[in-house]
Amino acid sequence: MKSFGIILIVLGIIAFIYTGFTYTQTEKVLDVGPLEVNQEKEKTVSWPPLVGIALIAGGVIAIVVDKRR
Repeated sequence: MKSFGIILIVLGIIAFIYTGFTYTQTEKVLDVGPLEVNQEKEKTVSWPPLVGIALIAGGVIAIVVDKRR
């Protein structure tokens, strides 16, 4: 349980610092016979900083519960 709490804290710190990421996705726009036209689109995945805070709090709670047992 203690290692799970530490993992949650580390993930929470990472999620708090990096509130999202961007990736590029290639989409097929036109496909006519041998002719193919593709378009690259940037997409963003983001989350609020409260997610990181919640993960950190969950990790601290997991460590405290483990010490009480």
